[in-house]
Amino acid sequence: MIAENLAPSLNPIRPDAPEDIPVLDLGPYLRGEPGALEATAAALRNALENIGFYFIVNHGVDQALVDATFEAARRFHAQPLEDKMALRIDPNLLGYLPMKGTTTRHSAINANNRPNLNEAFFVGRELSPDHPDVQAGRPFRALNRWPGKLPGFRADVLRYCAAMEKLGRSLLPLYAVALGLEPEFLLRGFEEPMFTLRMSHYPRTEALQDNEFGLAPHSDTSFMTLLPENRVPGLSIRLPTGRWVDAPVLEGSFLVNGGDLMRRYTNDRFLATPHKVVNRSGVERYAIPFFMDCSYDFVMHCLPTCQGPDNPPRYKPISYAEYQAFYRSANYGPVPGAGVDAQGGAAASVQAGAA
Repeated sequence: MIAENLAPSLNPIRPDAPEDIPVLDLGPYLRGEPGALEATAAALRNALENIGFYFIVNHGVDQALVDATFEAARRFHAQPLEDKMALRIDPNLLGYLPMKGTTTRHSAINANNRPNLNEAFFVGRELSPDHPDVQAGRPFRALNRWPGKLPGFRADVLRYCAAMEKLGRSLLPLYAVALGLEPEFLLRGFEEPMFTLRMSHYPRTEALQDNEFGLAPHSDTSFMTLLPENRVPGLSIRLPTGRWVDAPVLEGSFLVNGGDLMRRYTNDRFLATPHKVVNRSGVERYAIPFFMDCSYDFVMHCLPTCQGPDNPPRYKPISYAEYQAFYRSANYGPVPGAGVDAQGGAAASVQAGAA
């Protein structure tokens, strides 16, 4: 076993790597057309081995639901600060993260980062007060914290989370076949996937100081991140060639990327590509990335098709809960009560870092 290092590592620079972000049309696959699973999986394999990002179109998610969730994010952040602070982020990383509430420290891409110029509201799976995990106080399995003055907000957000979970699970057979596994292989680890919806607000920024970003360069912690089309620019991607580019816009699409848990699971075969956010658009920017991970207790062992005599596992087996706890501790120290970090803002996990 290669020496363990839980901190995210950088993808090696590949000057000859492709730079076009592939577009995967899910229509034939979702309709069950013959050969579509294999063809779409091959395109996904190319995307995640060489770019780390890809677009999906004809994904089946109603654009009206996406628009309603963007509007929900705007409504939440338009509230008075005191109303948002009443929901300040807790040790389970649910609730409101104030402006400049995190500093990206985990990434080796950029040093000496200043606090991130964004605020966010985090939602996880909706659990009931009598759920066994809630009763037991299991980390990251807690009650969501809902605003009390926004009619319809909770319902809109939960509908979006349900749609994203369905979409993310529908992609798992593609990932399995792309990795040379049976289509159902990955589903056993995602029977009840952990997920986080991050409803972000990036204010208009006239000028930035050195090492100041809306969100500093980083890779996500998740297995999979689903990001709907954003009509306001700001997201940039560091391609495997080392070149930073503004993320293209493709109407009605989702931009999908892999994170560090996926990279661990595939023994670095699939990329976790760095990205950052700077809002120079002149208008307020909102984003609603959805991070999907394996089930809470599922232990990710290196996949059998991603190891061999000359390619031993680089990482020890780990669960979602262990990984999240590591990052909460490594980046922000203990998260007592409201979770105040060294910068004076509410602590959040690395998963707080996404577009």
